[in-house]
Amino acid sequence: MRKISAKSSKGTGACPTEEQVEKLLQDLSADARFAPILSEFAHRAKTAPRKFGSNGLKVNGKMFALFTQGTLVVKLPPARVSMLVAAGVGKPFDPGHGRLMRGWLTVTNSPAPWVDLVKEALQFVSEAS
Repeated sequence: MRKISAKSSKGTGACPTEEQVEKLLQDLSADARFAPILSEFAHRAKTAPRKFGSNGLKVNGKMFALFTQGTLVVKLPPARVSMLVAAGVGKPFDPGHGRLMRGWLTVTNSPAPWVDLVKEALQFVSEAS
């Protein structure tokens, strides 16, 4: 599997280490819903060119979580993103062009429950499909 960059982004407050990413993937693998998703992710990580989304977890072709700019980013309902931002769990996701992506949360609080957030994102994207 390709190594996930753990370099820090300005203002993120925390960035995942390879160990944190590996632990998240290992924890997710205990859930049968994630087996095909993680298999696809591992295949893409080995074969895909580095581009936006290549470090993402997808279901039915739709991304629900990714590792970019040194952080975990999840797709959730916009109201839920606002709630999590207000609670200090993260901030709205800016992919780097200065325009925030609606419904995407950059997780900046390292003790945040990553597994729970990724599972919530999977549920949201699966229901929206």
